Amino acid sequence: MPAAPPPAPAFTPYQRFATGLLTLLQFAVILDFMIMSPLGAMIMPAMAMTAQQFGLVVSAYAFSAGLSGILTAGFADRFDRKKLLLFFYGGFLLGTLWCGLATSFESLLAARIVTGLFGGVIGSIVMAIAADLFEPALRGRVMGLLQGGFAASQVLGLPFGLYLATRWDWHAPFLALAAFGAVGGLLIAWRMQPVDAHLKLQTDRSASAHLLHTVAQRRHLHAFLVTALLTTGGFMIMPFASAFSVHNVGIALEQLPAVYLVTGISTLFVAPLVGRLADRLGPLPVFYAGSAITVAMVALYTRLGPSSLMTLIVINVVMFAGIFSRMVPWQVVVAGIPAPEQRGAFTAINAALQQLAGGLAALVSGHIVTVAPHGRLEHFPWVGNVLIGTTLIVCVLIRPLARAPQRKR
Repeated sequence: MPAAPPPAPAFTPYQRFATGLLTLLQFAVILDFMIMSPLGAMIMPAMAMTAQQFGLVVSAYAFSAGLSGILTAGFADRFDRKKLLLFFYGGFLLGTLWCGLATSFESLLAARIVTGLFGGVIGSIVMAIAADLFEPALRGRVMGLLQGGFAASQVLGLPFGLYLATRWDWHAPFLALAAFGAVGGLLIAWRMQPVDAHLKLQTDRSASAHLLHTVAQRRHLHAFLVTALLTTGGFMIMPFASAFSVHNVGIALEQLPAVYLVTGISTLFVAPLVGRLADRLGPLPVFYAGSAITVAMVALYTRLGPSSLMTLIVINVVMFAGIFSRMVPWQVVVAGIPAPEQRGAFTAINAALQQLAGGLAALVSGHIVTVAPHGRLEHFPWVGNVLIGTTLIVCVLIRPLARAPQRKR
């Protein structure tokens, strides 16, 4: 009889705490970015913004986050990751507070730039910490839980943020997020242990040389290209999702929280499940299944006409299930690519390219999509075609990366 497979390793108590804390940070950072999309239907008329101006506000965060990631990449492996996280998280909270106080297009644009400079680096630090703390056999579950921060932002954050915005105005969600996010900062300072094992592996290479050495590796460049392509389509669709739901699908503004709530609840279950499947089956089969679902549902969603609330909810639920079935396996793959002493630089560059690609995509989307006099969005299916095309290309590019041996730590 064949030997029974060894039981899956379990989290230590501290690993459980660290996972919860990192998920909380993901929740705050993702919500800060995600809230711009559903608030677009309120911000654009309140500030008399055009679709191009709103696309610029969304992309400003991404461009500044990308620039910040590139500037910090050379130094990312030279500090305790806990201290680095505290610094950037503090700046992110100040930028979020500024967004809540903005009263004009120009001030909101400046606030989003500042928020992106700090917030855009946090995700890369979180991923580097997760890869440092968890062995490969646990990374699928960890990445699934971290992506659950995205789902939690929909289940708890977006509906509550939309409620605050409709109860008062669009500034309220940012002010509430700044107050809530301060709790996470206190927990980092108080309970998180130093994350500095990588410092023992450092060489005397300068920051610029360290950056160039990280970028020069062919496998790293391959991963960066995949990340950029995965990001492009989503950033083209996301900024106009709420306006599309209201003006094209015919959903009332008051019904938007229900769409995000149900979609988020479903994702809370999907993301951890996908992580477990990636650990059990390997990331590649799960990624391909998620890509097939994504292609089919995006083609349907971007061409959706006047429909019922239930129809929109069902399509959103299935579409996000497909999206998360791509995101979680890719995070598992990318976590095992760099060596520990290059992990900070690699994740910073990877996040920077993700933000730059997303910012460019949002900017281009603002020029592709036009707002008709009655509010209807025109040419929206074109941005769906871009996502479908990039998904198919990535299905080819990811194969050699997923089949290569993963770094243990």
